[in-house]
Amino acid sequence: KIQHHSNFFLFTLFYGALAALVLLGVRDVLFLYEENRCSMTYMYEYPEYLKIKLPKKTARRYPAYELYLYGEGNYAEENKNLLLTGIPVLFLPGNAGSYKQVRSLGSIALRKAEDVDFKYHFNFFSVNFNEELVALYGGSLQRQTKFVHECIKVILKLYRDQEFAPSSVAIVGHSMGGLVARALLTLKNFKPELINLLITQATPHVAPVMPLDKYLTDFYTAVNNHWILKAQDLRNLTTLSVAGGFRDYQVRSGLAFLPRLSQHDSALSVVVKKQTLFLVLCKELILATIRAFFDLIDENTRQITEDPKKRMSVLNHHFVRHPAKMFEENPEAFTELAGSFMWITVKASKWTYSVYNDSDGKYFTFPLASHRKSYSHVYCENSMLTTGNWQGVVMLKLQDYPSLSHIVIQVPPAAGNKYTLGCEFFKEDSRTVQLPVTHLFSFGLSSSKILLNSTGLLYNVQLQHFNQIYQAFKIYIEIQIYKDYNDHVSCCFRVPSLTEISAKLHIAQPHNDSSLPELNIYSSPDCQYEVILKTSLLQVLGQVIRFHAGAFPVYIVSNILLTYGGQLHTLRSTGNFSLELVRTAKPYKVEPLISIVVFLQGFNWFREMWESLSLPEVDAAVLSSQDAWFPLVSLILFLFGTGIAYWSEVFFSTSLRLFSSLWLTLMRPTLLQKDKLITLRRVCGMVSLTLVSWTTCGAFAVLIIYLQYLFKVLKVKAQSPVDSVSDATQAPSNSATIAEAVNSLKMHITILNLFMWIVLLNLPSLIYWLKNLRYNVRLDPDPCRSTAIILTCILEILMNSSTSEMKSSKLLKITAKVPLPLSVAMLAFGRMHLYRVPHFVTFSLLLHVLCCIV
Repeated sequence: KIQHHSNFFLFTLFYGALAALVLLGVRDVLFLYEENRCSMTYMYEYPEYLKIKLPKKTARRYPAYELYLYGEGNYAEENKNLLLTGIPVLFLPGNAGSYKQVRSLGSIALRKAEDVDFKYHFNFFSVNFNEELVALYGGSLQRQTKFVHECIKVILKLYRDQEFAPSSVAIVGHSMGGLVARALLTLKNFKPELINLLITQATPHVAPVMPLDKYLTDFYTAVNNHWILKAQDLRNLTTLSVAGGFRDYQVRSGLAFLPRLSQHDSALSVVVKKQTLFLVLCKELILATIRAFFDLIDENTRQITEDPKKRMSVLNHHFVRHPAKMFEENPEAFTELAGSFMWITVKASKWTYSVYNDSDGKYFTFPLASHRKSYSHVYCENSMLTTGNWQGVVMLKLQDYPSLSHIVIQVPPAAGNKYTLGCEFFKEDSRTVQLPVTHLFSFGLSSSKILLNSTGLLYNVQLQHFNQIYQAFKIYIEIQIYKDYNDHVSCCFRVPSLTEISAKLHIAQPHNDSSLPELNIYSSPDCQYEVILKTSLLQVLGQVIRFHAGAFPVYIVSNILLTYGGQLHTLRSTGNFSLELVRTAKPYKVEPLISIVVFLQGFNWFREMWESLSLPEVDAAVLSSQDAWFPLVSLILFLFGTGIAYWSEVFFSTSLRLFSSLWLTLMRPTLLQKDKLITLRRVCGMVSLTLVSWTTCGAFAVLIIYLQYLFKVLKVKAQSPVDSVSDATQAPSNSATIAEAVNSLKMHITILNLFMWIVLLNLPSLIYWLKNLRYNVRLDPDPCRSTAIILTCILEILMNSSTSEMKSSKLLKITAKVPLPLSVAMLAFGRMHLYRVPHFVTFSLLLHVLCCIV
């Protein structure tokens, strides 16, 4: 007992510390929402959603879906007759999204149209997908895609009698709505010219966040393969993907990047810099999107331009180069500088000007003739110190402007403010330094430093060997002023004495990309900067969680399955069904075999043999090819899974004990008598649940049999005299009976704990079925119907079984050995395909049933 409690204490201490690190890693993933968040949009008038009448055939085929037109105030009243004259934009909500989320885009666009006296305006349509969980259940994605196709045809018919009738529709897709928009091009009867602009917000284009069913992964495969094979046909479609950055804990940025296609140069992927949990409501993003929409209008057609190059130029302008600045298609090389300004010619290579309360504006002109041969870059900085500080910078490569003779900077009159203007010419090599990053396994114990004695306004620090997603660093910049000039006191106010920066990657560096990440330091002369870089253990864990949190259920079930196999082995050798998770969580029995297979798949002969057996590719090999995997990650995830499995088992056992005590208090227990495994009543139960699975929803039948099993175990637990096993006064026969009952109870608890995760993995399809029950009683397609039929039959027998039948079975030896290879196969093929997990568990439980019968 002392040894047992010692192991329990150490195990609890270790996984308590591990859980704390996981929580800190999660905190690193989520960050603080209060910092740097987006401001929200708001409406001036009450929003209205006008339902568009669909053809009877379409409405009958898609009863759960609807199409709406957004409006406000007088604009909504004018559109009730559907005499539309604007530019159509279709908004597609995402996972569990509402059609009302279009109001941010629609309201801002309406205000913008009022500013131009409705010379141009947009009509925003929105699709109601009944808030379906399409990120977790993929059975309705194809249905949504076909409905959007019908909506586009209905929208374009509303404009057919107008003078400037559109021939295409712009689409804005949020989350999974962006994937549905891309899937339009896979439809056989869809004409690609029906859409010429697609903007997606936080859409996981690469792979599903949680691949819980085969329909979801097959849909992704079909869409991405079509875009790769038909890239040449998609050149007239301009696509913009906006990722949410590190603060988006639902869709990591790496999943939101569009596939890089050499034939397709009309796609752009960007990452926003602010909080993006709700991209669809982010005011800064909405403003940039609406500005881009209005700049995309062709004055001749009064619709979005058909020129792909202009569309890409506008999107690059508003989302990459100059957000919040007006777009000029052909900016003039020279601008007329009017006004009574003082002209000052500056010939020095480094120059600073500061002034308070200057009532006269000035033009500073820098002749380039004296600088072009000696310097390659010019950098100018203009800042205004007020209650709300702002800073404007410009850097030019002189070789890119061979005909430029002067640079002119305007400083307007200052009233109550301080203007500081700095300008310098320099060679790029002289302002570029390299800083090697610390090793991933240094755990922050070592650091890499560099000291910059600033003599200019800009330094580029290149981070060497920073190319993997698991690398995460803290960069500290310590600033000291070693010359006390009055003109430079502002440095102390603008920049803290110690600045902390986080550095990590959204995706691994491509193999054909040799560029280095850069840290740009806008420095001040006469200041000393010390840059210190350390590996951050918490942020490394955060990266592991960010990239692999979806695989946790596989590792949890794998640990429980290993425990289950160890308990069967103990039952065969000692006659007792008791073995703790702490003694069975052995990753060295699982991981080496997977690593060997991944290594061998690098050889053509092994890959050909593997494909000849029709075996799927190992998930770890796929992740390795994407530079998103190395063996230590799997060990960390296995330990996380062990901890979660352990504490879930503790919580489940404690809850079971409490509910059984409550059951014993409220109900008078009756003696449960041993019955045959297969009776007429149980056969009727199997048939009934099979009919439920076939006619309604497989996950519903799985939940019913789980609750039935749980109810049965509660009654057994309430009547089980566990403490009587060690009572020496018990008769030998009675003691053996009690020991048998305790072993059977432990077996049922393990099976219930294992089966609970299967119920959780099938829960999304159950929720989807319940939400759509008024439209269709039968879930079609059903990802777990066949598995549910088998599982209900298995559990109907298992809930009435005991360990006595298994001890005498000849199949027990095989049944005890199978969970280990099943655990290996689960980790090999289930990390990127969670829907395969129930298959492995079902096979193991099927052997258990055969042990009880044979």
